[in-house]
Amino acid sequence: MGVEEEFHVIDVESGALTPRAAPVLGRLSRHRGDFTQELNQSVVESNSGVHALLNELHADLSASRRRLNAAAASQGLAIMAAGAAPLARLGAVHPTDDPRYLAMADEYRRVADEQLICGAQVHVDVPDRDTAVRALCALSPWLPPLLALSASSPYWLGTDTGYASWRTMLWQRWPTSGPAGCFTGAAEYDAAVSELVDSGVISDPGMIYYDVRPSAHLQTLELRICDSCPRVETVVLVAALFRALVTDACAHAEAAGDAVCGDRHEWLRTATWRAARSGLEGDLIDPVTRRPAPAPVVVRTMLRRLRPTLEAYGDWEAAHRLVEEALARGSAAHRLRRAAADDDLLAAVDLFLAETRGEDWSRRRRPGPRRVAARSRAGGMPARVFWR
Repeated sequence: MGVEEEFHVIDVESGALTPRAAPVLGRLSRHRGDFTQELNQSVVESNSGVHALLNELHADLSASRRRLNAAAASQGLAIMAAGAAPLARLGAVHPTDDPRYLAMADEYRRVADEQLICGAQVHVDVPDRDTAVRALCALSPWLPPLLALSASSPYWLGTDTGYASWRTMLWQRWPTSGPAGCFTGAAEYDAAVSELVDSGVISDPGMIYYDVRPSAHLQTLELRICDSCPRVETVVLVAALFRALVTDACAHAEAAGDAVCGDRHEWLRTATWRAARSGLEGDLIDPVTRRPAPAPVVVRTMLRRLRPTLEAYGDWEAAHRLVEEALARGSAAHRLRRAAADDDLLAAVDLFLAETRGEDWSRRRRPGPRRVAARSRAGGMPARVFWR
């Protein structure tokens, strides 16, 4: 499995989103390939290696964040892992100077202009493309709980949206976002993608933005529903759960053979909306009953169903501990709102910057923004020990 993480570039004095991804990437030239640009000039993306063990993935992601923050700190900047930066201004960020991105900005106009959001994507190996495509039906119902675990974007342009993941609402405006649908195999899926490209609405298969999709260039299934997560532990948890879900869904697809899915999936978009609205602090749609249930109940149900596969990978103890820790802490959206209520929105930005650096905000007195800025320029703090 591997992970792609998108990060906002933040001015540490103002706490606001800033279009200075290029200088940060320029400081990372010797890590070329590990870090890339994105549609807008305020986002950098990191690409992990391929890992079988969760502790190796955690170490890789933590090291990438340290390198990114060091590159940013030397210029009075910081990186923030969040679905949306709480403080941002439309018109202040322009598209990256790349032909594909400039064409997208011209075609999609305000949808692209407001793409000031970041996600975390997880890739998991699959036996073959046919199995991957047939696994989508079994996999899709369990994706909204993963969104709830990652939800980190309650604020948009300085105001509280009422949602745990406003990024999801912005993301769903793209013409090929949302649930993937059901296909009999890779040939039918690829034909559908080609038809979408031929329609002229999208320019290439890379613009298939389904919640989960077969990679266009790797033998993987790619999770795309999640917000970028301030705590690296959340990313590791989502990766562990997604790998187990993919494994079980592929086994189900192989057992079913060429049988056509007879299930109905109209409810999936509503389940995604519910997870985006509530995060971990309200109800989710239970994938088994398709009725509302408290988020902790749904997440623990998923964990129990996945236990045999998690144990087979050696992930059960870590996944169980991280789930309970996530439910106890609350979603990142909840933590951000609490920090803003206790102080102000700038203090909430400080919280997410600290969590992105690997600091445990709950165990220390929260510093003011200028002390956060000073520490950022000094290179941040070392990541805390994750594996016991």
